[in-house]
Amino acid sequence: MSVDVPEPAVAAVETPSKKDKKEKKAKKEKDEVDDDADEVSPEAISPIAQPLAQKKLSKKVFKAIKKASKNRGHVKRGVKEVVKGLRKGDKGLVILAGDISPMDILSHIPILCEDTENPYIFVSSKDALGQASSTKRPTSVVMIVPGGSKRPAGQKAGDASKEDYAEEYKAVYGEVHSLGEKLVLGS
Repeated sequence: MSVDVPEPAVAAVETPSKKDKKEKKAKKEKDEVDDDADEVSPEAISPIAQPLAQKKLSKKVFKAIKKASKNRGHVKRGVKEVVKGLRKGDKGLVILAGDISPMDILSHIPILCEDTENPYIFVSSKDALGQASSTKRPTSVVMIVPGGSKRPAGQKAGDASKEDYAEEYKAVYGEVHSLGEKLVLGS
């Protein structure tokens, strides 16, 4: 004789999927990195890192870099690429990390920027600069070149992709340019 024992009713509990867990973890890590990236000790920043972006301007700069890095060819990363672009005559905004050691690695770039009339600004953290430029590694220098030379296949110059970051770029460019003039004029 077999007895049918009713199975206990199991409440339908939704467990978060692996994808949801990964997204939540990535967001948490991103928030932690964003908070830590702005916190660089003042001793780590080189004394020649002038003009140094304040917190509000840094956020605007990082936002412009993030949007520009979505368009291939609009962002040059690293000393070698940026110097090559400056010598070729590319026009854009140069962002340098202030916590690079030794500073001799970057010390010639502001001079190149002044010679080619490209505005430049220092941010406090190489980690935040790398993160904003869509790389996993810290980055010492980034150059935003609107209308970069490389475009995805089938895309024409002047398409909407440039417009994605044009407003942020113009605002940041204007602020950095005015800071550069104040620095030169000593106001």
